[in-house]
Amino acid sequence: MKSFREHLKEKLKDKHFKELYNEERQLAELSLSVINTREHLGLSQADVAHKAKVTQQQVSKIEKGINCNITTFLKVCNALGIKVDLEVPRVARVA
Repeated sequence: MKSFREHLKEKLKDKHFKELYNEERQLAELSLSVINTREHLGLSQADVAHKAKVTQQQVSKIEKGINCNITTFLKVCNALGIKVDLEVPRVARVA
């Protein structure tokens, strides 16, 4: 029987699967950053929601990795002092 890591390594050879996997991994990392920062600051989801002027349910969705709009995500990050930085590939930069 294959281990999880062996199975994942095999599945990641498929380009489409790898793209989807990487998207989910990024979403999970963002969610964990929000959770860890909120907990480190000693804030509840309701506290963050109040500071960000969003609902507690919206904060919960972000922490669960459920799709949200970018405006809501940025409001929550700003309320927590999380700097969101986009890395633009060199070829896509405007001269």
